[in-house]
Amino acid sequence: MLLQIDHHSGQPIYRQVIDQVRRQVMAGQLREGEQLPSVRDLAAQLRVNPMTISKAYSLMELEGLLERRRGVGLFVAPLRKDKAGRAKADMLEDALTKAVVTAVQLGIPEDRARDMLTRLYQKYDSKMRRPKDEQ
Repeated sequence: MLLQIDHHSGQPIYRQVIDQVRRQVMAGQLREGEQLPSVRDLAAQLRVNPMTISKAYSLMELEGLLERRRGVGLFVAPLRKDKAGRAKADMLEDALTKAVVTAVQLGIPEDRARDMLTRLYQKYDSKMRRPKDEQ
């Protein structure tokens, strides 16, 4: 599990951990039943207080994203397809909201922003579909 913490983002570290783990689960990078690092191991890896990781893990457990197996650790919980679809849509809406606010603040017209989105989507979507040996 690869996480990156930005200590200058203004977003609490526990929230950054939750968002990144959620994104990896939704993208299939963390699969159902996969074990997460222990609180101590992840805290040491990220160089943060173990209580920060404990808080993030507890909130993800309450959310149903993770499940605790007593004496063994935390694992990615099975997700219902409808819940996964809604979570993906929510994550995308959050990202697009930030992009739209930035575009409005910069005075970029809607049609130009839409053209940029279309161009970027086509660029990255074609890279994702290309066979691995061509990349």
